[in-house]
Amino acid sequence: MDNGVLEEVDRLKALRDVVARVWGYEELRPLQAEAMLAGLEGRDALVVLATGGGKSLCYQAPALLREGLTVVLSPLISLMQDQIAGLAESGVQAAMLTSAQESAEKREVFQRLRSRALKLLFVSPERFIVPGFIEELAQLGLGALVVDEAHCISHWGHDFRPEYRRIGELRTLLPEVPIQAFTATATPQVRDDIVRQLGLRAPELLVGSFDRPNLTYRFLPREDEAEQVLSVIRRHPGEAGIVYCLRRTDVDDLAPKLASAGIRCLPYHAGLSAETRQRNQERFLSEEIEVIVATVAFGMGIDRPDVRFVVHAAMPKGVEQFAQETGRAGRDGAPSECVMLYSGSDYHGWRNLQERSHAEARAQGVEIDPLEAQRSLERLSEMYGFATNAICRHRFLVSHFGQEWSHAEGCGACDVCLGELRSLADAQRVAQMILSCVVRCEQRYGAAHIADVLRGASSERIRAAGHDRLSTFGLLRDKHPREIRHWIEQLVGLEHLRTAPGQYPTLSLTRTGVEVMKGQRELALFELPVPPRGKRSALPRTVTTRRTHLTYEPDGSTAARTAVTSDGAEIELTVDAALFERLRNLRRRLARERGVPPYLIFGDRTLQELAALRPTSLDDLRGIRGIGETKRADLGPLFVAEIAAHRA
Repeated sequence: MDNGVLEEVDRLKALRDVVARVWGYEELRPLQAEAMLAGLEGRDALVVLATGGGKSLCYQAPALLREGLTVVLSPLISLMQDQIAGLAESGVQAAMLTSAQESAEKREVFQRLRSRALKLLFVSPERFIVPGFIEELAQLGLGALVVDEAHCISHWGHDFRPEYRRIGELRTLLPEVPIQAFTATATPQVRDDIVRQLGLRAPELLVGSFDRPNLTYRFLPREDEAEQVLSVIRRHPGEAGIVYCLRRTDVDDLAPKLASAGIRCLPYHAGLSAETRQRNQERFLSEEIEVIVATVAFGMGIDRPDVRFVVHAAMPKGVEQFAQETGRAGRDGAPSECVMLYSGSDYHGWRNLQERSHAEARAQGVEIDPLEAQRSLERLSEMYGFATNAICRHRFLVSHFGQEWSHAEGCGACDVCLGELRSLADAQRVAQMILSCVVRCEQRYGAAHIADVLRGASSERIRAAGHDRLSTFGLLRDKHPREIRHWIEQLVGLEHLRTAPGQYPTLSLTRTGVEVMKGQRELALFELPVPPRGKRSALPRTVTTRRTHLTYEPDGSTAARTAVTSDGAEIELTVDAALFERLRNLRRRLARERGVPPYLIFGDRTLQELAALRPTSLDDLRGIRGIGETKRADLGPLFVAEIAAHRA
């Protein structure tokens, strides 16, 4: 083994030691070791890991071993506050600087920086680009820059922020300082743009799998919104969830309906006062309520790991937004559900909103990049096709982000692969009826009118247009209007029909639509999906752990049993559900006393291991996931005592 390899082994060992000692993780997730080594060795890197992949640890662990100060650029104050509080619970001193802080707070942070008491400093982009600040950081011993949510720097990304563009100035002012960029959602085009804008030099490019196998995706045509959302919530009794709505008025309408059904929920949107938004968010994070009903203003930087479901009550405007928002479910790796309710009105609403926004900008003399305007419409069409087409949801997401689907079989975790979508037996004939009706209506009417003609509705508008005399009138009179609209939306998603822009989205045939109508192209359509029924237990039954020394009681008796595994094999243990709930209550109590979210005390996975292993001493806590040295000394006695009280 040459010296270079030996040095790398030593560095990796040091990283593993600090991760185990500080955070209590005995194993690293995929690509974490490579990302940490790049940071420790002072190399530029772009790291793309799906939500829940452990990005924060990739730059926090090297910062504790590396000389100098690590500055982390983060877009949201709430995200920085959570990360700093979590680091403090693990015994790591960190601070933040933002433009919104009072002068006294800033002076205190600079005092800690000058005394070299900090290894990690979180900074907002707005604060970072203040003239002279980069030079000031250099004097304070800047050793590395981390750019979190790096997709915000790209015009091609879904969350572009102009102030991010100036981050690349660091490369000119301090060319020797390494830069590591991190994001969860970046297509190949966005990745290239990040590298170019930040001026990364021969960066280590680490792209993890975009597949989230613990998430189950379901897409349903929106019918009775409140009842459909309630059906998802009832499948997750007592569990945390986020319901996303398109508009503030939708939030204000839906939240009271859920509350009247006995759901502990609160609203969140930009129309509420800052104090109300903060209070509602804190109540969700502190587990006082289970469900938050929100616009997309809620979510970025929300690190609660035990969110068990995310519902989109309307279609988001792009696949990247969908991936980011659903990524807030199951961050701890446990099974979670993502449901989207969609309608053609969502597509037209987003498109009209984008067109109005661009028109208003032009009227104010703002130049609109035609390529970006076109790209925004393409992203919307991609999302609509994703919702309406019956293709494996996991496969689609993986392919969208430029990766190949490696499984020959289905994912087993979406409505398509679970067999919840039934093929329409006479899909070809139904499609030809719909397409023919569009043509006979001279391609001048929208989906609602076409559906009414096909089901034989006797309305004044239909009679006035003479459409009650068409050969297609009443051809689908035995079908429900929702079914017909569902098939029309599938034909639009398959791009056999197109909708005109503007206030009145009329339907017309595409080239492939003409081929389907003439019988020259085959297709498949699906019946209205039937959502699953029943409830899922809110409490874990088993936990899988890998430790070298295990103390546990498989038969539930009070006599401790010991299992020793020298090969690091995984062992499945039964969780004591009553003890787990007791430990959750203790966690909530401690979180209230310390003013932090419960998950910063311990995550659910840690509580599950405690409820399965039932340790009797502080030494028994060694090796349990999420319990580092600081937490073992600080929190260990309290949890061991609670477990002992449960035994008594």
